[in-house]
Amino acid sequence: MTGTDHTAQQEADPHSVGRRRFLGYVLAAPTLMAAAELVAAPEAQADIPSPEVTELVDLNDVMTVAALPTSGLITVEVNHDGTVSFALPRAEVGQGITTSTAMLIAEELDVPVERIQVTLADARPELLFNQLTGASNTTISTYTPVRVAAAIARGRLLEAAASRLGAPVSELTLKAGVVTGPSGRSVGIGALSAQAAGVRTQRVAVALKPREEFTVIGKPHSRVDALAAVTGRKTFAMDLTVPDAQPTMVCRPPTINGKVGSVANLTEVRGMPGVTDVVTISTGVAVRARTFGQCIDAVRALRVSWKPGSAEGKSDETVLKELQAAELPLGLPPLTPSVEGKFTFYFRSNSALETNCAVADVRPDRAEIWSSLKAPIVAKEAIAAKLGLPLGAVTVHVTEGGGSFGRKLFFDAALEAVEISRKIGKPVKLMWHRADDSRQGRAHPMATSRVRIAYLGNTVLSYKQRHTSVATDLSHGLGEIFTALAAKLPVGDIGFSETFFQLSQSMPYNFGANSRLLSETDKSFNTGSMRNVYSPDATCARELVVDQLAEKMGKDPFRIRRDFLRDDRSRAVLEKVAEVGQWGRTMPAGTAQGIAFHSEYHAVSAVLAEIDCRPETVERPIRNGVAGPRVTRVVVAVDVGLAVNPRGLEAQMMGCVMDGIALTLTSSLHLRDGHFLEASWDNYFYTRQWNTPPEMDIIVMPTTTGKPGGAGELGVAASMAAVACAYGRATGTMPTSFPVNHGTLSFDPKPTVPPIPESPTDGLGHVR
Repeated sequence: MTGTDHTAQQEADPHSVGRRRFLGYVLAAPTLMAAAELVAAPEAQADIPSPEVTELVDLNDVMTVAALPTSGLITVEVNHDGTVSFALPRAEVGQGITTSTAMLIAEELDVPVERIQVTLADARPELLFNQLTGASNTTISTYTPVRVAAAIARGRLLEAAASRLGAPVSELTLKAGVVTGPSGRSVGIGALSAQAAGVRTQRVAVALKPREEFTVIGKPHSRVDALAAVTGRKTFAMDLTVPDAQPTMVCRPPTINGKVGSVANLTEVRGMPGVTDVVTISTGVAVRARTFGQCIDAVRALRVSWKPGSAEGKSDETVLKELQAAELPLGLPPLTPSVEGKFTFYFRSNSALETNCAVADVRPDRAEIWSSLKAPIVAKEAIAAKLGLPLGAVTVHVTEGGGSFGRKLFFDAALEAVEISRKIGKPVKLMWHRADDSRQGRAHPMATSRVRIAYLGNTVLSYKQRHTSVATDLSHGLGEIFTALAAKLPVGDIGFSETFFQLSQSMPYNFGANSRLLSETDKSFNTGSMRNVYSPDATCARELVVDQLAEKMGKDPFRIRRDFLRDDRSRAVLEKVAEVGQWGRTMPAGTAQGIAFHSEYHAVSAVLAEIDCRPETVERPIRNGVAGPRVTRVVVAVDVGLAVNPRGLEAQMMGCVMDGIALTLTSSLHLRDGHFLEASWDNYFYTRQWNTPPEMDIIVMPTTTGKPGGAGELGVAASMAAVACAYGRATGTMPTSFPVNHGTLSFDPKPTVPPIPESPTDGLGHVR
């Protein structure tokens, strides 16, 4: 936000906020604490070229507006030692938001980033919609509140320094956490903290720095947690030392959501070395022992009779038939020429680098939980209800997470840990096995997508897309119990999913009358809002058909996109990847370029990918894997408006590219007889070294809108689509099933009983 002018109406209304002036609070506290007051609605947008819903309001806008009323409950605190503390009500799962948040505070407070201590806030139900991590919303929704709180703190420190140094505020400078007066006398902000603190809560006005004065925001910065991460000092849930919390694992059913019938050898397993407890729970049989190795031995030794699961007998083929039966009609064939495509997307694992885990200590009158949670308020409220405890008797600590991709929107592990701890009366440190995540964890739903584009001459008349999916579990809602419950209702879940779909999908092209509809079916699977949710599949389908449209119209794939894109900002990213990637350059037979565009959450992206589909590449030997085509180069251009940390944005885009390659070429779960065959990463083929592009260019476009757009998921859809389009051009056949290698099962499935595979012992034999 730039500028300092107030209109006459704004000056007359003390509750109105100017373009750069805001209201906030100095809170009554021993040390300086400041908070924002943000209740204004977002500015209306003008000059909308067509009634495209997401240009008026999208899911991110809804989440941002919902978070505003409780922004004043989030505070910046200046400590006596000159550091600054901030408890971020979001989950750091590797996306770098603790770094970008520290940068926002450092900018307004003129304190080095290294002295900003960003921690993760415990679950705080009073924040309502302001503690959900998702939809690439963190930086958008916190950008202004965090800066306002820091700016208020800065103003109070300068006022205190003026009194201490005997000079007017206008003659003071605050730099690197030190206030200096005209005579050269100086004082650190730590020494001023108590003096600047409020004895009572006081409302104040503040002006934010204009963008032209930024020295931190918009400049590349390394992650504040990078050293801790690479030296093993970063603390995740399993690193915590909670008194008497011992390793715990669960013996899980051979089919999805099966239930325990009986256990034949409970006494025997309870007597195994190190085992302290073995109990039956709602999801299996829990084992607590002195070490995780002893847990694994006990889980493998259990002899359990299982009841059928929710997906009993189902396979890829049967689910595909269900999807086809649920597909909504595209309508009568148009009277003008048209192009159509139908695409199938198989189940994909939502398995993050860190497996699902939680620590729980449940007592008769209280409960305390530690876990990486993206919706901690729902977790706290659900746990309190499950235990029959008052909300205030349940404490939920949010730990840092080793990856998420949407997985940590759900608190399955926390609920299990609570159930186990209550049942045995002892604290537990629950960790899922990698096989648990692949077979019983959250999966990206299997889906089909059909697209029809009608045209006449050089004009596109209409665009229709009908996306049909196994039901996506959105029962995390918007981060609190009310929308979470609504999303579970028999009718509410349909409306919630459709609303989510419509507010997260955009039509970036001037394609005449366009409609996109979602149909969902089959709730027998554990699904989740995997990174970018509906967009990778929906965008991939659209961009492939755009390539077919280009061929029918006799146009170049880049040119047709450029000609039909709605605005200059979108065209700029497309033109940039075409320029840097040398679109249209001569390439050997069996190799090709693909180009794609995707927009969401006030940000735009374009990707150019080059692929090698020649036989010598596709058929090269890979141990226990399918080599397939190789992506040899990727160029990404992104415009997120204002990139708070360009280096962090580049890292996000690299991760998005890896996701996109995996979704197109190799990454899927195979469903047979009610269970997934994959049991770990040795047979779940996320992007491997043999498919990683040797050349990658990430281009962060100059600031356009002046405020941040969503970035965490932005590059996945465009990357998937660009690789798919490149594959189609290299092979001469448009791919219609994803990943393209799903039909080849390159491994011998591990048994489902016992549920945890035997630990490998031959790893050194495969070193080359």
